[in-house]
Amino acid sequence: MGEAAATARGGFGRRRFVTTVTAGLARAAVLAAGDPAAARTPRRGRPLFLGRYTSTPGGGTGVGLGRYDPATGALTATGVVPGVADPSYLALAPSGRTLYAVDEQQAGAVTAIALPWGAGGPPVVLGGRSTGGAGPCHLSVHPRGRWLLSANYLSGSVAVHPINGWSGALGERTDLVVHTSPPPGPGQTGPHAHQIITAPDGRHVLAVDLGNDTVYTYRLDERAGTLAPVSRAALRPGAGPRHLTFHPSGAWAYLANEVDNTVVVCGYDRRDGRLVPGAPQSTGTGAGVSYPAQILVTGNGRFAFLANRGHNSLTRYAVEAGGARLRLLDTVPVGGDFPRQIAFSPDERWLFAANQKSGSVTVFSVDTRTGALAAAGPPFAAPVPVCVLPL
Repeated sequence: MGEAAATARGGFGRRRFVTTVTAGLARAAVLAAGDPAAARTPRRGRPLFLGRYTSTPGGGTGVGLGRYDPATGALTATGVVPGVADPSYLALAPSGRTLYAVDEQQAGAVTAIALPWGAGGPPVVLGGRSTGGAGPCHLSVHPRGRWLLSANYLSGSVAVHPINGWSGALGERTDLVVHTSPPPGPGQTGPHAHQIITAPDGRHVLAVDLGNDTVYTYRLDERAGTLAPVSRAALRPGAGPRHLTFHPSGAWAYLANEVDNTVVVCGYDRRDGRLVPGAPQSTGTGAGVSYPAQILVTGNGRFAFLANRGHNSLTRYAVEAGGARLRLLDTVPVGGDFPRQIAFSPDERWLFAANQKSGSVTVFSVDTRTGALAAAGPPFAAPVPVCVLPL
């Protein structure tokens, strides 16, 4: 959930949306001199993208562009892709040629952005498509690169869009599924789809709904672009499931519950897509509200990390028993306020945290042997960052 998370549970107040007109979606992106994080710098290091809110005070003007030093983790701003409203979550196509962003507005949309690496030119906004719902807050690309999946938070629905295999542009929506049952959990006014991802088996799609305390499993028809329901996994009432990530084995998944401040290890049956939640576990943040946000697991399956927005910390777990168990190790200060999302660099040497309320991105080195985190330099200033995507 968005920046109103600390004051309300459920309903429109949980997210701040200002309906704006999204103009210029088809024009080429330019370096925006008026954006505080858009100073031109030499093209060194590896690329990085920032999702930001544009309709909130102090927000950005589109998708932030930057680079990071793979040796030190240091960040540098290089520009902005304008013309994308409230791009609060980003995903890259498997080809690496196209970036996708949600437009987290009342009239929700998803936008495609071409990344012409070989031509050396700036990113180009290809256009947007309606998600058929309000407040989309998450999206992912199916592993074979033909379908874009998105989750509408305010409407409690999930959508599918076709991807043009040559250009990466989006076609008209092929499906929209609303989570009409079970009824909302305690304190919730309706369903709130918060995430949609493809399972490692490639055959099943899982949608995490915070409002209904449910994770839905679907089968994606890759010819028609439609979702067929397979099963549901019920969390305890009031859990508020937000974000799911899989262990590399594909047999286990870890679920962050933002309302009851817990993490759950789930068994996953790759044959039928059934998810089986285990007992809730501590986030290590003590008493009070910590609003767990996103959980990551390392590629070697040895460690997991959780962002805690209310506690402004990162929790480190050891992954044991082949993925079946999480053991709490410690928590470390994130160095910012309200870490909305975290991400690894591709080599997992660095962990990046987008701190929404402090307007900063913090970077940590990751010890490959122990999983220990160490701050790498001062926070990097960015306007209302809510998603960071290092390449």
